[in-house]
Amino acid sequence: MSALLSVRGLAKHFPVRHGVTRRQSGVVRAVDGVDFDVAPGETFGLVGESGCGKTTTGRLLTRLLEPSAGRVWLDGREITALRGRKLRPVRREIALIFQDPYSSLNPRHTVGTIVGAPFRLQGIETPHGTRAAVQQLLELVGLSPEHYNRYPHEFSGGQRQRIGIARALALRPRLVVADEPVSALDVSIQAQVLNLLEDLQAELGLAYVVIAHDLAVVRHLCDRIGVMYLGRLVEVGNAAELYARPRHPYTVALLAAAPQPDPARRLHRPGVRLTGEPPSPLSPPDGCPFHPRCPKVRDVCRVTPPVLTADAAGHAAACHFPDNVSGPEHAE
Repeated sequence: MSALLSVRGLAKHFPVRHGVTRRQSGVVRAVDGVDFDVAPGETFGLVGESGCGKTTTGRLLTRLLEPSAGRVWLDGREITALRGRKLRPVRREIALIFQDPYSSLNPRHTVGTIVGAPFRLQGIETPHGTRAAVQQLLELVGLSPEHYNRYPHEFSGGQRQRIGIARALALRPRLVVADEPVSALDVSIQAQVLNLLEDLQAELGLAYVVIAHDLAVVRHLCDRIGVMYLGRLVEVGNAAELYARPRHPYTVALLAAAPQPDPARRLHRPGVRLTGEPPSPLSPPDGCPFHPRCPKVRDVCRVTPPVLTADAAGHAAACHFPDNVSGPEHAE
């Protein structure tokens, strides 16, 4: 099956300027060469610590930010260089669900105005009018059509996120980028929103790119997962395989840090304790970007950047000494 979304060498570098003359003194490498594919109907997860570049990657995919380098294809058509009117059809194909349901909805607009905005901006006429289309969308996400004339402050956080989801689905996109879709919600509501996203995917045939730091959320939703560190993908693989046999030490550490309610499993879980803070993307370390915090660091790690290399099953890791790999060349 051909990929719906293909990303190659995607990068975003922000210049750092100082003084009255605004002279550039450095570059923040927020995203530094990312490659991945998303198949039709697939859910691909991006996980990592805060500041690893996952949200910036999502904004690059939706063209809210212009990439510094790299190329993006949507259903075989390159969209990286599109500008102005040529970009408008792409806006119908890729939608974004924002992280914060409180700040992403204009408090001065009614629900009908918010959800109906994509129709007006794209100049799309619906068979029975915008109001009927918006009310149908509200029903689709589990809200009442009678909410059309209400304002965001009249809704709970979970309801507001449903409004945001309805807005994202207005033009029936093929790909939805969900940026931390439940992190701002109460735990009791998170499962409801995640189940809604799964139901919508099955009903509408959507593909998702889910950005999250909560590994439980990613495990529940995603078919494949990419782990980011300092603007780069350090591991990519099938969700079940990645959770069962993580290959990169950073992934092992993330899984070990995730809360485990079962005391027996918590006691027997192998762990890696990370030391220090992630390096600054303004001055990333030489060699492997993870080597200053890695418990398995060797001399080669400090000099030579590892290449993201996949095994026969497609499970890839950027590590000179990956875990869960047999063979003498990987012996410590």
